[in-house]
Amino acid sequence: MKNIIICLSLVLFVNLTVAAQDWQIDMTTAKELAQDNNKLIILVFQGSDWCAPCIKLDKEIWSTEEFKSYAAEHFVMLQADFPKRKRNALPQEQTIKNKKLAEQYNPKGYFPFVVVLNTSGKVLGQTSYKKLAPTKYIDLLESFKG
Repeated sequence: MKNIIICLSLVLFVNLTVAAQDWQIDMTTAKELAQDNNKLIILVFQGSDWCAPCIKLDKEIWSTEEFKSYAAEHFVMLQADFPKRKRNALPQEQTIKNKKLAEQYNPKGYFPFVVVLNTSGKVLGQTSYKKLAPTKYIDLLESFKG
């Protein structure tokens, strides 16, 4: 019985670890990870608690096993969230970081807004929510490599 519990716990832990999208919230960290692992940075501007297309993008693309699996090997995911509800408020330091990212990469304030960056932070391409299958969205992101 003890071995069964240990095995089930291990399976649950592995599944939770694989299922979690590894979102970064700091550009410096994202750049370091991208450089160390030769990956592109996917910077996502979202309003997680008010923007319907942002929520759809999360549900239909970012949260799918297909995308998470591909992203783990090819992208560093960087999130700049702008929630409106008080209960979802970010720490002031994070809010300031997100505003600085928006000034540089999303000055028109589009939501959702997806920016593909190279390891030094140069913009390779931009997109938004599109009603696509995860594989087609991956193809779109990869097309910005040039």
